[in-house]
Amino acid sequence: MKLSVAIAGEHALPSAFVVFRGFEKSIQKAAELGFNGVELALRRAEEINPSYLRSMLDVHGIEVSCISTGQVYADGGLRLTHENIEKRNDTVLIFKELIDLAAEFGQIVNIGRVRGSIGNKPREEVEALFVDVAQELCTYALKRDVTLILEPVNRYEIDFIVSVREGVALMKKIGMPNMMLMPDVFHMNIEDVTIGPELAKHIDHIKYIHIADSNRLAPGQGHLDFKNILDNLLQVGYDGWLSLEILPNPDPDTAARQAADFVLPLIREYNNALLERK
Repeated sequence: MKLSVAIAGEHALPSAFVVFRGFEKSIQKAAELGFNGVELALRRAEEINPSYLRSMLDVHGIEVSCISTGQVYADGGLRLTHENIEKRNDTVLIFKELIDLAAEFGQIVNIGRVRGSIGNKPREEVEALFVDVAQELCTYALKRDVTLILEPVNRYEIDFIVSVREGVALMKKIGMPNMMLMPDVFHMNIEDVTIGPELAKHIDHIKYIHIADSNRLAPGQGHLDFKNILDNLLQVGYDGWLSLEILPNPDPDTAARQAADFVLPLIREYNNALLERK
């Protein structure tokens, strides 16, 4: 298991849900704190110079864990199920460019609120449209060895796929080997009956996990039982990423350090136990 932290560029939208801003200094800070990777929050693939990114990663001995797409949604309301076909096609094109970038860095692209919402439309219509678009993107991504991961998001932020259970049902309808889930324990604390047992139950559909405490602060600052979550993941042998998506409070450096100090010892213990099981 490895630990990552969400970062963005200096000029990212104010709504970008990241801990650090500025790619160069963020990568350096993440490495110094002991994180294994960085999750890149991007609006467009062109925000990143691949050669420069590769050199920064090599210098600091760190990886890209995932490319996240929350800013694609926030930047003008683009959605994969947009009722306007031109905007929908624009969103698909942006995703294909991000998939191309992910083929070099991380091989994972997330889908959060950019999937779109149901609103006043029939649920079946939105779901069918998303299935079609997801299958198109997965076909494109499969040739590049990239996985798309759908993040269930709580009902107060979106009305389409709010729980892990709903996400699993949709994965089965999409039916693509490179379409999986990205649970976030913050959202699960609102929508799912349990966290650790639910993750373990559906582990075959899970590729990547977001972590934050119950109050969206660093793990250890709220009431979630991370030891129990990891104990359940250990039972099913999860060996993927945990990625930190938290409020940068009281400030980014403090929040990141609180998380590293709390989570990294748990991960070391987890990895030792995982090795013993093999």
